[in-house]
Amino acid sequence: MQIFRNHRNTVILAVFLLLNLVIWYAVFAESRGGVLTVAFLDVGQGDAIFIEAPNGNQILVDGGPNKSVLRALGEMMPFYDRTIDAIVATHPDQDHISGLIDVLNRFSVAAIFEPGANADTNAYKTLEKTITAKKVPRILARRGMHIVLDEGVYLNILFPDRDMSNVETNTASIVAQLHYGDTDVLLTGDSPQAIEKYLVSLDGKALHADVLKPGHHGSKTSSSLEFIGAVSPAYAVISAGKNNKYGHPHQETLDTLKQFGVSVLRTDKSGTIVFQSDGSSIRIAD
Repeated sequence: MQIFRNHRNTVILAVFLLLNLVIWYAVFAESRGGVLTVAFLDVGQGDAIFIEAPNGNQILVDGGPNKSVLRALGEMMPFYDRTIDAIVATHPDQDHISGLIDVLNRFSVAAIFEPGANADTNAYKTLEKTITAKKVPRILARRGMHIVLDEGVYLNILFPDRDMSNVETNTASIVAQLHYGDTDVLLTGDSPQAIEKYLVSLDGKALHADVLKPGHHGSKTSSSLEFIGAVSPAYAVISAGKNNKYGHPHQETLDTLKQFGVSVLRTDKSGTIVFQSDGSSIRIAD
């Protein structure tokens, strides 16, 4: 009888804990209040952007150079959340994909979008094996695709628009525009100036975004005058490591952004940078 009572108490406790999780999830979901969150995670010298739609759907764009992405995600997601709806791996360079290996081992991921570029690195080979082992569906990102997160919230793929299997990895970077109501965030991976100018020729002022992640961590190989003029962002977020050996961001890029009156934010100085949009306006979160 004592054993039965202990078992019953254990079941009651388990149900109680489950109900608490459900209640706290409901509170957390309600607290979003129609707000889209875009967090440029502090992962050192690399890129990782966490996106959460008002309905709770989540996308991770790149994963940084190592498992530091797990710590950064832990600051954005509740401890019990072990799912991510989609990953976008902009291109197969180590500072963008290595952390994704740890993410795939820790989280259940519904799909991964990639440009189709190849790399002969240990990080890329390990990521390939992990995707296969976890049986995550792989989707080639192509211009015209819309990754729908919520009603009126979608990630619009602008590039690539062709086969990238034999293209240099930075050039193959996925460029995507996150749209919610009257607000937009433009994410560029390590896309170089040649691709920027190509997109300007295709899209012109439709590239406009409130927030821009300049290509290649603020390198002078990206952020051409034509591109920054077309995008005309209010904010630019540069993701780079403190005192990195590449000298990112380069002064040429900072000068270009200053010329257009863009407010520059940097993860190497401010840590993780979070924006919130209600569909009408976008602001830096407190």
